[in-house]
Amino acid sequence: MSRIGRKPINIPAGVEVLVNGSEVTVKGPKGTLTQTFKPSMNITVEGSTVTVTRPDDDKTNRSLHGLTRTLINNMIVGVTEGFKKELEVNGVGYRVQKQGTNLVMNLGYSHQVIVPETADVKVEVPNPNSIIILGTDKQKVGQFAAEVREKRPPEPYKGKGIKYVDEVIRRKEGKAGKGKK
Repeated sequence: MSRIGRKPINIPAGVEVLVNGSEVTVKGPKGTLTQTFKPSMNITVEGSTVTVTRPDDDKTNRSLHGLTRTLINNMIVGVTEGFKKELEVNGVGYRVQKQGTNLVMNLGYSHQVIVPETADVKVEVPNPNSIIILGTDKQKVGQFAAEVREKRPPEPYKGKGIKYVDEVIRRKEGKAGKGKK
């Protein structure tokens, strides 16, 4: 049995979970999320808990069991607390700012890099060297953060670029220089 898939999911107050066949809809204070799962997974709502069971011990059903439970749990967490990714901008002259709904970044290129925020993902810029990405869908928040980081990934020599706050950049030593004769 999957250790994660076996755990029931508690539904907090103010959250409504609807199961329609293989489609699960979660409504909460921060919004509504809907996702379709494999029809072989049995998703049931009993009182204030959601349980996911599998029909048999087939390899695909075993692999989907824990995944399905985790995705439903992430939907519930998303509509109650939301998800957040923090990025840090390092480098001389590198800075970010928010203009309307656009994230405008000066990253050492000859032009500014402009990334518009989407309907699902909101961007905050508390200071010129940090970006906070907020949203209810964990996958979309992570994807948006990866796309912003991709504009100037951190380099290993000076550490310049956009990195996650908790990311550690392995630094490299520069060239050894000319050898003495």
